[in-house]
Amino acid sequence: MLTNILNDINSILAPRVCFGCNAHLYGGEQLLCTICRNDLPLTDYSFNDENPVDRIFYGRINIKKASSMLFFSNRGIVRELIHYLKYRNQEQIGTFLGDWYGQILKDNHELTDTIDMVIPVPLHRKKLKKRGYNQVASFAKRLAFHLKTAYVDHILVKSANTKTQTKKSRIGRWQSDKMLYTVTDIEFIKNKHILLVDDVITTGATMELCARALAKAPGTTLYVASMAVVHKLWN
Repeated sequence: MLTNILNDINSILAPRVCFGCNAHLYGGEQLLCTICRNDLPLTDYSFNDENPVDRIFYGRINIKKASSMLFFSNRGIVRELIHYLKYRNQEQIGTFLGDWYGQILKDNHELTDTIDMVIPVPLHRKKLKKRGYNQVASFAKRLAFHLKTAYVDHILVKSANTKTQTKKSRIGRWQSDKMLYTVTDIEFIKNKHILLVDDVITTGATMELCARALAKAPGTTLYVASMAVVHKLWN
């Protein structure tokens, strides 16, 4: 009873608002109002059928399957969510999206029956200390929970602290960043099925570098998932 009263008082003093449109949230609404939630641009891509995210990696790295939950554009709800997640200490957004996507993926028996571990794309330790958390972690943890598998964040590490280079070409970025990611224990992931998770796929360069590092372990099978993928890649 006291908890409910305190929650009501807190809602009045600091009302919950939608991350998409800033409207007040009501009832069972969480992070997004019903309208914004319905407006989220879900990709409807699956891990069964070929999709444009798969084609990003063709000829670059041997990935079993790839998919993304949402379309990302320079304006809109998805951009706002990712921005708040990465730069405004709103880790619950990753949990929210991870639970949503996890509910979708858990019906895919190829994933639930074969994935041995979920690994997030890592941050360098200096950036992790500055930000306080890896923005991919909460999303990846919830995917692991729904797929009933292990969440592993100590195997893949970023060995150099670099600035964002999204405006570089894929080839240029590969040349400068090819030693960024390393695996701490090859034996641990040997012959494992791994789901590699990131926040936004743009050119796919980051995923490619991480996948190359993981693929150095014999017998690994790699899957890729992300919160979002840049829509303009195939528009």
